[in-house]
Amino acid sequence: MIYETKTALVIRRDLAAWQVANVAAFLAGGLAGTHGHMMGEPYVDATGRAYSALIREPVFVYGGTVEELRRTHQRALGRELVPAVYIEAMFTTTNDADNRSAFAAAPVDALDFVGVGVHGPRKTVDKVVNGLKFLS
Repeated sequence: MIYETKTALVIRRDLAAWQVANVAAFLAGGLAGTHGHMMGEPYVDATGRAYSALIREPVFVYGGTVEELRRTHQRALGRELVPAVYIEAMFTTTNDADNRSAFAAAPVDALDFVGVGVHGPRKTVDKVVNGLKFLS
């Protein structure tokens, strides 16, 4: 099935496995919180027990260098998408308020991205991630 929208995460390739998983979870959660239509319906098992809803469409995960993440960020902003972001300094914090403070203190022209997530029209997101390879 081809969806009209697309969700893509771009994560720096040099991260430890736990960092990749952590950044992906933060970015996907941020995008789902911003774009409620990304969420599917809750799940129910055969006994009637309820489970949480999941994101309703595939999430494509790409890898890149910090420069490629900066380019992705700029392309997203240039296409009026609202990206989810995670920077290196956020690994040293322990809560949301400190994460936001770390991000607010970072120099805008040299953000040390470790992850950028975007959601939007499929063709627009394809242009934002053009040239990137899937994370492996």
